Amino acid sequence: MSNNTSAAQTPRYVIPLMIIGVMFFAIGFALGINSYIIPLLKQALNISSGQSYMVLAATFSAFLIFGYPASFVIGRIGYKKTMALSFVMFAVGFYLFLPSAKMESLTLFLVASFISGMGNTFLQASVNPYITILGPMESAAKRMSFMGIANKLAWPIAPLFLALVIGKSVKDVKLADINLPFLIIIGVFILLGVMALLAKLPEVKAAGEDEESSDDCPYAANKTSIWQFPHLLLGVLALFIYVGVETIALGTLVDYAESLMLPNAELFAWISPIGMVVGYICGVIFIPKYISQAKALLICSLVAIFGSLMVVLSPQAISIYFIAFIALGCSLMWPALWPLAMTDLGKFTKSGSSLMVIAIVGGALIPLLYGLMKDWVGSQNAYWLCFPGFLYILYYALQGHKIRTK
Repeated sequence: MSNNTSAAQTPRYVIPLMIIGVMFFAIGFALGINSYIIPLLKQALNISSGQSYMVLAATFSAFLIFGYPASFVIGRIGYKKTMALSFVMFAVGFYLFLPSAKMESLTLFLVASFISGMGNTFLQASVNPYITILGPMESAAKRMSFMGIANKLAWPIAPLFLALVIGKSVKDVKLADINLPFLIIIGVFILLGVMALLAKLPEVKAAGEDEESSDDCPYAANKTSIWQFPHLLLGVLALFIYVGVETIALGTLVDYAESLMLPNAELFAWISPIGMVVGYICGVIFIPKYISQAKALLICSLVAIFGSLMVVLSPQAISIYFIAFIALGCSLMWPALWPLAMTDLGKFTKSGSSLMVIAIVGGALIPLLYGLMKDWVGSQNAYWLCFPGFLYILYYALQGHKIRTK
């Protein structure tokens, strides 16, 4: 299917969009588990913040290793079967959390997180390009915004689900208490894998992706390498930075609330998802009818810069609430960066999407750096890490994505 059609607007694409939305929810839920596990491991194993944030590093490092191979798997078995395969990986990773808790082994927790990260890698490699090319490229951010609502609402639901099933405050939880909720999660993800395999999802292709239809994308027709697309490479760096700072905004709230000694710290996990969902709703309403994807990225960069400054400069008592502005700014970055970076890739679309998936490793490295900075300069000052990242994304919104038009 060409990306310049309007097929995604027809009723027959409503069901595929809903199914993919469930998968985006699963991605968010799987990542949201980390915001509960990080403070739990820090407390239960008596480790430093830097060590506890290695869980995020293990999860996201899988994107670096398996991001590119995922494109070959998709090319071999298609998007739908790759989605189903990813849920098997998730289930295996989540199962390993059980012996990790029993043995109280940080190493095994990291292995379990890495394997669940493999599942996340293959699922992200499938659903993001799929939803991007399932319709006109200029409205891809609108479709991504719908997916983002499902994804980000799942982040706080994960720690809330764990807290409700366990029935204790985070500070009172023992590692053995996670067995029941993880057994439930494993069962649900196996069912999702079956659903993905049986779902009626049409296989899609971007304009010019087939060699015989290369004339549909003249910009890419004479290119011989994925490295000849500067707007993509700059976009990969932007996505790397974005995923890292967004993961900080989403994954550190419970930990930051605890460091501020706020009661019911797990409830603060809602601050960032609420900010992001507000942004996604704006994306659904305004893109592309009122603002372009590039303009949305520009506005969001400025909002995020404001939020990152206020978190570190405001009094501690209220600083945590300004993380909502970071999240609001992050909201439309993912929906905008994907189509801006992948426009005009033609036959290199799958390779380009693989580079974008590899960039998600930013969620491993940047939060790990945040954890180390927290140990050195304290929780609040560690958020300075976000500021230069948003400045670069502002550059990409202003200039970086335009390079292909020169």
